[in-house]
Amino acid sequence: MKIMGEYLFPLKKITNKFKSINSKADLENFVQERSAHVAQTTLYGYLKTRIGTRYALMVEDEKFAESINIAKWNIYVAAISDLTFYVFSYLIDKKNLKENDSEKIFLNILDKEFENGLDKKIYENAKNEFIVKAKSINWHNYHLGNPFKESGLALYKWSPIADELKVLDKEIVLNSIMLKWNLVENEFKDLTKNLSFN
Repeated sequence: MKIMGEYLFPLKKITNKFKSINSKADLENFVQERSAHVAQTTLYGYLKTRIGTRYALMVEDEKFAESINIAKWNIYVAAISDLTFYVFSYLIDKKNLKENDSEKIFLNILDKEFENGLDKKIYENAKNEFIVKAKSINWHNYHLGNPFKESGLALYKWSPIADELKVLDKEIVLNSIMLKWNLVENEFKDLTKNLSFN
């Protein structure tokens, strides 16, 4: 179980307990770590549920391992994007944030992960999609809608599970990632409760 988790995300340990968020550096760390955590736990949980006791053998299969690698990065960059849009929308609406550094923070995280092995094509696609979307959303109410939709769809799309099984699992898969995001939302609201940009 431990080996599978480390294989999925050879990232820095994502066990940080944030006491508060008081700077852009704190915000960037929060987005990076919580996105990695949500992507890791949902992808791993889904694979473990579907593969069961054979997961160790499956990971040793070269083609399946490659599929996991592609899935993890696609789900992770979607999670980073979703959480970046959410936190900035929330701060702009609820905390009167004037300086929207969402693109800078998103690209900082993406650049770090590019050095960690993020595929160039996934990197470029994620970057371009974020920039386009950032120009069209309403930052004052985006967080009130369905801000984590794309990462849920990415989990469903990219998980290396047979299509006929995926169809049966769709509702469960989307609910599982939403439950994770709900926890992140609540944590973020708590961490920023005393924050104000007035």
